[in-house]
Amino acid sequence: MEEMRSLLAGCLRESSNGYVVDALLENYPNISELMNANEKEISSIKGIGIVKAKQLSAILEFARQVYRPDKNKRIFIKSPQDVYNLVRADMEFLQVEHFDVIGLSTKNQVIFKENISIGSLNATIVHPREVFKGLIRRSCAACIFVHNHPSSDPLPSDEDVLLTKKLVECGKLIDIEVLDHVIVGANGGGYISLKEEGKT
Repeated sequence: MEEMRSLLAGCLRESSNGYVVDALLENYPNISELMNANEKEISSIKGIGIVKAKQLSAILEFARQVYRPDKNKRIFIKSPQDVYNLVRADMEFLQVEHFDVIGLSTKNQVIFKENISIGSLNATIVHPREVFKGLIRRSCAACIFVHNHPSSDPLPSDEDVLLTKKLVECGKLIDIEVLDHVIVGANGGGYISLKEEGKT
């Protein structure tokens, strides 16, 4: 909390013990909530105003862009770390579970990334027909699944493992190989590869 207080104070050129920083931390007690705040919400806090809200929103967007891959660059997946690097900017600060699919070519080049489902704090509903629809339409050779755990703990649940096995079997039927399922932990919680864990 003290580190976040100091960073906010520095970004906004305010006292770390001042009213503005106190008000921000009261409304957004953790980095995940702050990263999901929009400019209008921030400016509605007493003492912030439009100028400081724009300033803080720009800084938050810059932080997101730092980890977002260059859209003009071809991306190849060679490891779970590559998957994490691809999705980290979009997933690390989400407050509910999102399930995404990454479609790959025969050389593991990323063809597309698509959100399939948005769930709750600890669950998301995923149907195989929705997962594979885009993969079939774009003639993908393989795929990787990714979802986040807002709790920061990327350890897979029994449901995560069962879903992965079900999707692997579906992929075999239509000749689209499921290479991995990567779970991203919020707020710097890292990631876990179900393939590396032997659970695919």
